[in-house]
Amino acid sequence: MKIEIWSDFVCPFCYIGKRRLEQAIQRFPEEIDVNIQFKSFQLDPNAPQYSGENIHEQLAKKYNMSVERAKQMNQQLGEQAKSVGLEFVFDTMKPTNTFNTHRLAKFAKSEGKEAQFVSEMLHQYFTLSADISDRDTLLTICEDLQLDAEKARQVLENTDLFAEEVRQDQEEAQNLGITGVPFFVFNGKYAISGAQPIETFMNALDKIAEEPQPLQDLSDNKGSYCDGENCH
Repeated sequence: MKIEIWSDFVCPFCYIGKRRLEQAIQRFPEEIDVNIQFKSFQLDPNAPQYSGENIHEQLAKKYNMSVERAKQMNQQLGEQAKSVGLEFVFDTMKPTNTFNTHRLAKFAKSEGKEAQFVSEMLHQYFTLSADISDRDTLLTICEDLQLDAEKARQVLENTDLFAEEVRQDQEEAQNLGITGVPFFVFNGKYAISGAQPIETFMNALDKIAEEPQPLQDLSDNKGSYCDGENCH
């Protein structure tokens, strides 16, 4: 079973949705062979590198609310993360541009370690408060994943490397009408938008054996997702 996931590394619902999908696969009564492929999607291609401003301040400024209100909203989001066994540390989170991280993900894919890279980067950003646009941080993470350090360094130094692969994913998302992430496509037949409940993912796994048909949205509703403007 092929599952394509469009996501961004700074999208909280992408991490939550990924975990819910994983739990659905674990709970599925039949053993299934799953091939998960990650697709690049930048919520804000023009986002700056980490500037020292924390996520509460950034959210408050963007939506003209108090920092205290922003903290309350993030706390509620953190509770959703806890429900699937994730820990979000908002106070020290470092919002940043993710283009280089997406390029490195494509490099990791070429080395057969895409899944490990994506999982580690989400953990580094949301739980360990790493600056995932920082060159030295990225190289250290690549080394920890036993990726070739010299090749990773070349990718970071040459912004053309794997850039086209990232742009192709984003163009494909546009062609499919994807405006928010996470977005899941199962065997090219079924789509789920947002961090839907585990049961919705299990329903998709059930449906996958049906005859091929045009892309069909199995979402119960729009679900929890992020777009270029907000997380809903």
